[in-house]
Amino acid sequence: MRYGYWMPVFGGWLRNVADENMDASWDYARRLTLDAERWGYDLTLIAELNLNDIKGIEQPALDAWSTAAALAAITERLELMVAVRPNFHHPALFAKAAANIDRISGGRLALNVVSSWWADEARQYGLVFDQHDDRYARTAEWLQVVDGLWTQERFSFAGQFYNTDAAICAPKPVKRPTVYAGGESEAAKTLIARQCDAYVMHGDPVDVVAGKIADMAARRAAAGGPAMQYGMAAYAIVRDSEAEALRELDRITTVGELPAGYANFDQWLSGTQLEREFKLQEYAVSNRGLRPNLVGTPEQLKQRIADYEGAGLDLLLLQMSPQAEEMERFAAQVMAKAPVSAVT
Repeated sequence: MRYGYWMPVFGGWLRNVADENMDASWDYARRLTLDAERWGYDLTLIAELNLNDIKGIEQPALDAWSTAAALAAITERLELMVAVRPNFHHPALFAKAAANIDRISGGRLALNVVSSWWADEARQYGLVFDQHDDRYARTAEWLQVVDGLWTQERFSFAGQFYNTDAAICAPKPVKRPTVYAGGESEAAKTLIARQCDAYVMHGDPVDVVAGKIADMAARRAAAGGPAMQYGMAAYAIVRDSEAEALRELDRITTVGELPAGYANFDQWLSGTQLEREFKLQEYAVSNRGLRPNLVGTPEQLKQRIADYEGAGLDLLLLQMSPQAEEMERFAAQVMAKAPVSAVT
């Protein structure tokens, strides 16, 4: 298993805890990233939103790509998986800038391609927000342009959304960055199987994740591509006893009056059939992070992680709070001696 962590660009991950002692600042991001390399983490995912979806839109949110460029210059080993939304970045200009960041990092850049979901944010910034399947059609073209500029000396393209005329990208990346993407619609899965290298999922139980991996592996084989990598988001709580871990879980999921970070809750709830009270608690943590149940003692977490490995998962993308303290604990108690396969 590879271990990644979400960069706390929003100042935390808990919608119902105002101050998590992890401010949205360059200083915190820098210190956490240097420590993460020392603790043994493999990757950081840097989310891209201009508005703060966790603490409320009036609160600060770090810019993903300028943060990534700065981290590229000061880190040595960590893979930098940076989210990018095609409707926010012209692909030819993006390919040029991202290639330079990859060069700065020595070949450690990766993309997390997100076909957007927040219509209000795009409207505020005066950007196009396509209908659902059109967003994936745009992304398909966008990836063709970026990949063409990274792999060809000159690249021409004429599409519905983008055009280039013998465009040049030099210098090119050290190596072609890995392209991660997620999505659960038919349009998303078709695109990812054809054009991406890795499939990343929201948190879910092992049997659900195993089914998703099997489905994507079959789609990939049908598309004629090499084997994909598979990652999953999860929120982790590790304590010396299960009772302690459950007390912390109760603390972070107890919701009173809805805080600013719940502004999108009703929009999100409309896409699920689960009951409101359960979803209120689950929404306290982003990306369905509680569903994997990485909550318990080190031994319990090691076994659950081994079960995910047995299902074909390659990468955990972890959220914790407060992040520095909990990431250090997780590295020392879980990562160091995790079993290599599930018990059968």
